[in-house]
Amino acid sequence: MNKIVIISAFVLCLTAFQANAQRYLPGQKGIQITAGTVNGLRLDEKYEHFGAHAGLAFSTYTKNGNRWVFGGEFLGKCHRYKSWCCPQMQFTGEGGYYLNVLSDRSKTIFCSAGLSALAGYETIRHNTKPLPDGATINNKDVFLYGGAITLETEVFVTDWLVLLANIRERVLAGSSVGLFNTQFGLGVKFIIN
Repeated sequence: MNKIVIISAFVLCLTAFQANAQRYLPGQKGIQITAGTVNGLRLDEKYEHFGAHAGLAFSTYTKNGNRWVFGGEFLGKCHRYKSWCCPQMQFTGEGGYYLNVLSDRSKTIFCSAGLSALAGYETIRHNTKPLPDGATINNKDVFLYGGAITLETEVFVTDWLVLLANIRERVLAGSSVGLFNTQFGLGVKFIIN
């Protein structure tokens, strides 16, 4: 029993007296991967409005803990017609600036608000018009443009591994299916320098 107490005290001392990490420094860079749901929390294709997204981005930190984010994202939605799914897919590129709004004293948890410009391409059912029953889809493939506003929380697990949670509202003009899409996402970021 004494060995367990001594080992526990030793581990506690190792973690309690660590210096605060070098986080959110100007010039630091990271690569992040995110995925989540679109317009709700349903990830099963049997639901009428199934939707999911996935993204890959590069971020670089500036003064005051703010950061630039550049990346790409895939968004897919299923629109039900009888028993068939008519897939809507959007491929977008993003460039945005995120402001550090809130952080804790230990520099472990950070909350940011971001504004991004988006541009991309949308396709509906891979541009295949007739459905199996002969019905025709009138929507065409289009180019998209617009923006997004994002609230994101970052939790540093280590100095190089960060867990992400975000909510964002995308507004994309040009879409023939919908102007607004709300995304809930989780992800991971790797600090690379």
